[in-house]
Amino acid sequence: MSKKFVVSAICAALLGASAYAADPVVSTTGGLPGYEVIKASDEIAKLPRVKQTLVAPPNVPEHTLEAPATPRVVEVEMFIEEKEIEVEPGVFMWAFTFNGSVPGPLIVVHEGDYVELTLKNLSKNVLVHNIDFHASTGALGGGELTHVAPGEEVKLRWKAIKPGVHIYHCAPGGAMIPWHVVHGMNGAVVVLPKDGLKDKNGNKLTYDKAIYIGEQDFYIPKDENGNYKRYANAAESYADDKKVMDGLIPTHIVFGERKGHYTGDNSPTSKVGETLMIYHSQANRFTYPHLIGGHGEYVWERGNLADAPAQDLETWSIAAGSAGAAMYTFKQPGTYVYLNHNLIESVNLGALATIKVDGKWNNDLMEQLVAPRKIKE
Repeated sequence: MSKKFVVSAICAALLGASAYAADPVVSTTGGLPGYEVIKASDEIAKLPRVKQTLVAPPNVPEHTLEAPATPRVVEVEMFIEEKEIEVEPGVFMWAFTFNGSVPGPLIVVHEGDYVELTLKNLSKNVLVHNIDFHASTGALGGGELTHVAPGEEVKLRWKAIKPGVHIYHCAPGGAMIPWHVVHGMNGAVVVLPKDGLKDKNGNKLTYDKAIYIGEQDFYIPKDENGNYKRYANAAESYADDKKVMDGLIPTHIVFGERKGHYTGDNSPTSKVGETLMIYHSQANRFTYPHLIGGHGEYVWERGNLADAPAQDLETWSIAAGSAGAAMYTFKQPGTYVYLNHNLIESVNLGALATIKVDGKWNNDLMEQLVAPRKIKE
């Protein structure tokens, strides 16, 4: 069976009349077909252009918290890759990825910047994909203008007018949308406010380091004997996947692409006195982040970075289909656990990470006065 037939058949069967055609009509106006188009300003061509080097999570691209003197055109390039991943030892799933990682890479820009994305669907893939930026305006977040079949690429530019932390995800249409999202095809964009981050009193806030946690819920089918099934390609598992998905009970909830992805030698690091910003997204389910042994000193639960943050939260919440941020300055060394505080989801299903912090221990904050010993009865 040819790849082109696979693409067309899957889309036609699952998307109905809105299926992506094998030979799409190319818009010659740059806007949404069927509507009168207002031409973009010629001034955009005069703006400085910068290329952002994207990196795999939990790392974030280099950026400054200071707004640039003038808006920029920020060039980013992303490729789509369908690849098999091992969610836990012996458990496999075909992931649909942006830049080969689950989640896709974090993008960081400033309010007023233009994001110019080149999106490539690798020719070895079998499915049609696109991208919906929750941070953007119009055309289903760009989803209507970015459908690409295997071997195709598209270029989209959108203006970052809404500061905050926002998710992006694949949204081909119909039943394909949740299937692609829960196969890891999501990420996040940070749009830093032009006036910078501020507390409730208007004081400037900064951080020394940032990490990105993309929480994923997976729905991996089992056979009649209770063993996880494995499939030959990205399209083969759809019918079985949908049965599990429609039950709304994940088999795995992880940070990254597998259980323990950000633990052990892969743990993010920090040090006493360093302020860490944790950007956290969940494209499909509610989650309840908590830093064991620390706090959310400044928290933007809904990612609304231009607003004053909540302060000194022990656990916060991030709604399905959104991203949030929390800032903390470490005061003690040790291994911290950052997790979804639905403890079943974190401990049993995998939604946790560890952060290794170096420095000197402060007995004023905590001291073991008596070591464990036998009780005198």
